[in-house]
Amino acid sequence: MLKQSDGANEIGQYASKTLSLNIKKIEKMKKIYFIIILMSGICFGQIQTPQSSPFAKIEQVVGLTDVAITYSRPAMRNRTIMGALVPYGELWRAGANANTTIEFSDEVVLGGQTLAAGKYAIFIRPGVSLWEVFFYTKTDNGGLPAEWDPTAVAGVAEASVTILDKVEESFTISLDELTQNGAILSFRWENTAASLELNVPTEAKTMASIEKTMQGDPKAQDYYSAAVYYRETNRDLTQAKEWIAKAIELDEGKYWMYRQQALILKALNETEAAIEASKASLKLAIEAGNQDYVRLNEKALADWSN
Repeated sequence: MLKQSDGANEIGQYASKTLSLNIKKIEKMKKIYFIIILMSGICFGQIQTPQSSPFAKIEQVVGLTDVAITYSRPAMRNRTIMGALVPYGELWRAGANANTTIEFSDEVVLGGQTLAAGKYAIFIRPGVSLWEVFFYTKTDNGGLPAEWDPTAVAGVAEASVTILDKVEESFTISLDELTQNGAILSFRWENTAASLELNVPTEAKTMASIEKTMQGDPKAQDYYSAAVYYRETNRDLTQAKEWIAKAIELDEGKYWMYRQQALILKALNETEAAIEASKASLKLAIEAGNQDYVRLNEKALADWSN
């Protein structure tokens, strides 16, 4: 049987031993942590350098269709591009690094080819006067596909080539000449440009939206938007006249609504009524301090009063 003093002594020895072990564990963990930090510094350096082919992304609404393009932009860097770095007659990945892609929220027509809504990789077979542009449904190929799959080709469009007056240092893709119904998809590099016409289903989507809304519970803004669209697309102006009047009735005091009413009435050759609507727009624009609409109405009144 242990004496009280012996028991206290053993407890003290046990506590001392435990503390010593814990200290050793802590020191070991510190060493491991230091090694991890050191390796992290080796693996993930602090030096940052610019990419030789920087990433670019274009997001553009064309009409009512979302279009997104992602690509990397290689530069000339004193190299000959077309026919050399990018050989004629051979498939090219239309940029650098990962696949160049284009994505549509709706079915579109691009270069005469109908493409379903979705995402496509772009590949190009350039020629001196004509480029073949391939839209490929497999978009995770990195560069060129390891094995070309003909079933993955959603469409092939032909783009005519023009010569640029000014050299384009970096490969550039852009959406130009935007309208409600489309745009021009352009490719430019060195002194070469090629383009494809893009058509989007704005008219069909808008007309479906108007029809559905007017069968429900249209608000002032709905009447206004429908009237403006009908005027801008040369549709039934009598219907547009009815809708813009309804918009003003529901939400009177908007100078931009009276401005559109004036334009619709003038297009219907109802000049006197158009002048009165323009006067109302001018008065409200002055009160609101909108100088753009003040100038528009003053010019209209000067032109229509002669």
